[in-house]
Amino acid sequence: MPMSTSYQKRLSRILPQIVDTFGTPFHIYDEKGIKDTCKKLNKVFENLDGFKEFFAVKALPNPSIMKTLQKMGFGFDCSSTPEIQLSRQIGSFGEEIMFTSNNTSISQFEMAMKNGGCILNLDDISLISKLIDIPDLICFRYNPGLRRSGNKIIGNPVESKYGVSHDQIVDAYRQAKKLGVKRFGIHTMLASNELDYKYMVETTQMLLDIVDLICEELKITFEFINIGGGLGIPYTPDAKPFDLDALARKIDMLFKIFKNRNGWVPRLYMESGRYITGRHGVLVTSVINHKNIYRKYVGVDASMSALMRPGMYDAYHHIHIHGKKDFSAMKKVDVVGALCENIDKFAIQRSLPDTMEGDILVIHDTGAHGHAMGFNYNGQLRPKELLLKENSIVELIRRAETMDDYFSTLAFEPKTFRF
Repeated sequence: MPMSTSYQKRLSRILPQIVDTFGTPFHIYDEKGIKDTCKKLNKVFENLDGFKEFFAVKALPNPSIMKTLQKMGFGFDCSSTPEIQLSRQIGSFGEEIMFTSNNTSISQFEMAMKNGGCILNLDDISLISKLIDIPDLICFRYNPGLRRSGNKIIGNPVESKYGVSHDQIVDAYRQAKKLGVKRFGIHTMLASNELDYKYMVETTQMLLDIVDLICEELKITFEFINIGGGLGIPYTPDAKPFDLDALARKIDMLFKIFKNRNGWVPRLYMESGRYITGRHGVLVTSVINHKNIYRKYVGVDASMSALMRPGMYDAYHHIHIHGKKDFSAMKKVDVVGALCENIDKFAIQRSLPDTMEGDILVIHDTGAHGHAMGFNYNGQLRPKELLLKENSIVELIRRAETMDDYFSTLAFEPKTFRF
């Protein structure tokens, strides 16, 4: 089910007061729910020595949330140098950060290796020659090509821009070893929002098999395998949640088999983002208009610029209307924002209770890839972020953008080139 019952109950009791205090629209996250998910992840993998989750910063790049995850023992998976900087600003350094970039520039590598460096997860064999300094530990992102299938969000591995191909992977580690690298890891990321735990078990087995192949060829060992993120959440009411316990049992078995065969075993890393925070955030928005033409439209004060997943991926996000319990007056409506784009819709032909201006809509499961994917098309300004803390205090953790923010890049020293 979308949005946990516990979160919905705790939020609904105080939602009108939150709206009165902060105004809509806003994303609001559940500290208790996030912590509970972190605890469960750590618990189910406690038998694997050195297990570590590197939270995918791209899912929810807010330092208040990241500090909570840091206290749970998580590192951070970063896709850009600003994400690295954000992680360092809250006190994570060195091997607490994994830099999983692609199409990476030399200047990005230079920044990544400052201030204690980080784990470099190289996306291509050609990037070896662009390293300014040779790190002690290196990792490559493996793309199995036709050996595996992806899913709708991340695509077919053969068509994916990510990773080192199967035919290149041994040579990638050979080149790294020749340069003097002493420590090794391997990573892959093949699916996004995957609800079948068996897919992730197969991914684990695939990486262990590749480790066997590389070790036999190059006589090296691996400190870790990183099975990526991709653990899904049930966005639709009828979807079953990801079976994390089953995943942990199967991976534990695979690791025991590997250790019995080789006498050693790598650590298990993963980089879940959506699974950690996705269900623990909602977008709260107010009804401001109604329009009846060929369809019935409910206009709200948030737009696609605050949550682009429905428009970009045709993704379903559950919606409930605060305080509406009479489901006898359901109507099929499109819930829309104000962008000059017809895909600016949070729901299409969704059956919802009748609404009036001022009603509060709660759009579920925006705790990952919600605010983070926001944009400024049409001059739309991204909304504020709030945190419902365990002590029932609601805290502003990011203010809403202002027009001064929007125009700030137009204030600069003049610069021209004459020819």
